[in-house]
Amino acid sequence: MDQKLVQVSDHLVRLDFILGTKCRATVRLRSLISTTTIAFKVQTSSPHNFLVNPPSGLIPPLSQTTFQIILKPQPQIPSSYPRSATDRFLIRTIRVGSSDSVNPDTITSWTHDVKLKVAFVGQFLLKHAVSNGDCEAVRSMVKLQRTVLSELSVREAELLYRVANRLDNSVDMVSLLLGAGLKVEGTSLEEVEECRWAEKGWSELHVAVAFDRTDEVSRLIKMGEHWTLECKDRDGRTPLYLAASKGYERCVKVLAGAGANVDARRNDGCTALYRAAMKGNRRMVKVLIDLGADPSIVADDRHRSAIDVARDEGYNEIVETLERGEDVLNAARRGDIVRLESLLERDASVDFRDQYGLTAIHMAAIKGYKDVVMLLVEFGSDLECTDAEGRTPLHMAVVGGCKDTVEVLINRGANLNAKCNRGATPLQVAHKMGYDSITQYLLDS
Repeated sequence: MDQKLVQVSDHLVRLDFILGTKCRATVRLRSLISTTTIAFKVQTSSPHNFLVNPPSGLIPPLSQTTFQIILKPQPQIPSSYPRSATDRFLIRTIRVGSSDSVNPDTITSWTHDVKLKVAFVGQFLLKHAVSNGDCEAVRSMVKLQRTVLSELSVREAELLYRVANRLDNSVDMVSLLLGAGLKVEGTSLEEVEECRWAEKGWSELHVAVAFDRTDEVSRLIKMGEHWTLECKDRDGRTPLYLAASKGYERCVKVLAGAGANVDARRNDGCTALYRAAMKGNRRMVKVLIDLGADPSIVADDRHRSAIDVARDEGYNEIVETLERGEDVLNAARRGDIVRLESLLERDASVDFRDQYGLTAIHMAAIKGYKDVVMLLVEFGSDLECTDAEGRTPLHMAVVGGCKDTVEVLINRGANLNAKCNRGATPLQVAHKMGYDSITQYLLDS
């Protein structure tokens, strides 16, 4: 790989823009070569707007030089800011011999190029972005020019705050400005944030989830905030939906473990799984599938499910993940142990559920496929998982009347005293159904 000839002070040229005024930025070039002089020439994609002074020059070995990029007075605000979509600079460089005999303007062949982009920043554009309610532009400007807010005078800061307060999206804008360092006497970020959460319709649980505070989520649930598990904000998002949309896997698992509905719909009908599939978030798709999310739910006005949208977006790995779950259920239902083992070895989920909450181990247990049950346990199936009626795999094995499968589950630690939603234990089910040998085995166990 060719050795770089020069190092530039910054690949992003930041111009403090003021309407109708000449704006300047200085760029420093440092030679990285110890043996020869470097010639350079600066070219721009927008010669009608920019000047470069000097446009070319020579840099002695391991020395540095500077040039200015000058924006001519502009009659209007840039069409895109802070980052310019069209303005670029190219620094062309080459090794040369004696600097006394070289004129960079006569060189026609260059060996190395350095590219520069342009950003328009400064208080003038900041105020313009705030007055337009453009939070994204303000956020980008603060990131590119961290001192832009702190350099405002007290009066300028107060005026900017008043402008932001009159916007339709005033809560978001004021919160953004204060969080980025705008100082206004008598105003706190905490007060504005409270208004912001209220405007969104968020509960305390929503707020804790939004900041991925898993410990706080657990604390609120333990305090008896279970009613807020299904509480929806103005967009119809539950805390679990919000956590999933932000990719917070631990929060999703805590909420689901506390009983939150993984298939809860937003106002537009979307589920958390549908959104994760649409966004191509394979990890979250797998988490939600493992928690029992239903990929067959139709969730948009085009009558598409999570599988449909993943297929339409070309997310083949997600389609495979979603379809594998159904394949696992079908293989367990048929007792196809070869197909099932092949799926599980390719990381298919053992926790996929159908619309009745049944998992693969429920299916195998009720069918009496003891070898399939053993395989599923080996791959991590939960012996105490319950379907929509609260039945464990042991309940299902008893209902199926297969003593061998009952023995397999008991030997692997299934809970003999688990109760379904109606309060029945496996022993009571066996007695009621007249399975004497299973009843006696359970009594002896």
